[in-house]
Amino acid sequence: MTDAAALPGQPRGTVVSGTATPRAVNVLAPNASPMTLDGTNTWILSEPDSELAVVVDPGPLDDGHLRNVVDTAERAGKRFALTLLTHGHPDHAEGAARFAELTGTKVRALDPALRLGDEGLGAGDVVTVGGLELRVVSTPGHTADSLCFHLPADRAVLTGDTILGRGTTVVAHPDGRLGDYLDSLRRLRSLTVDDGVHTVLPGHGPVLDDAQGAVEFYLAHRAHRLAQIETAVEDGYRTADEIVAHVYADVNRSLWPAAELSVRAQLDYLTEHGLI
Repeated sequence: MTDAAALPGQPRGTVVSGTATPRAVNVLAPNASPMTLDGTNTWILSEPDSELAVVVDPGPLDDGHLRNVVDTAERAGKRFALTLLTHGHPDHAEGAARFAELTGTKVRALDPALRLGDEGLGAGDVVTVGGLELRVVSTPGHTADSLCFHLPADRAVLTGDTILGRGTTVVAHPDGRLGDYLDSLRRLRSLTVDDGVHTVLPGHGPVLDDAQGAVEFYLAHRAHRLAQIETAVEDGYRTADEIVAHVYADVNRSLWPAAELSVRAQLDYLTEHGLI
């Protein structure tokens, strides 16, 4: 299991390639699936008056897609100065090394294994390229290495798989942990309340224009699922696959393996907190 499945949530339209904010352009990777929704959103970020650009999540190792990202930037008079990764799942990061080769850029990520160059990324770091400012937000939970990027000039946040544009994400147990994920959602909520962030630029699915509403929906969804699973255990369902079949009966079976990862993460959380 490599990525985020769109478990039931709020449908919000269809993603398209193109300009999302004054500083963000999406190039949609051709890897649509139940696990990746419409495909991976590869984000080109730059100041409108600068020739330097940053790419966030080059996407899968698909040479046609990677060259399309380069061509899109070049048509706008931009050249890439840096590659950033929200996390290491292949549909976001597998093409990073090839993209770096095509563009001569370094790759910065939280996980040292993903980096090309000496610089990593961590909470509180500020990345500046051609006047563009990105603030790194630590958001573990979907995976241990998940990051978001706050784009203050557009009052936006790039969320990778922490928040999707449609449906809800997977807590990818055992690497992903529910306690961490809930803390990350609260951290993103603080961005919406304290820093005025209103736009979510997700790793999959359409752009969201109500960031606080999206975060609140995710927190409510996770609380609802936790209550369902706690009740299922009380009713005698013991194994993760039994719980999935019971709690996620209305979900397409192709997503059950992903749902099982989240169930295992939730069982760990409930056990750690003495609730089961």
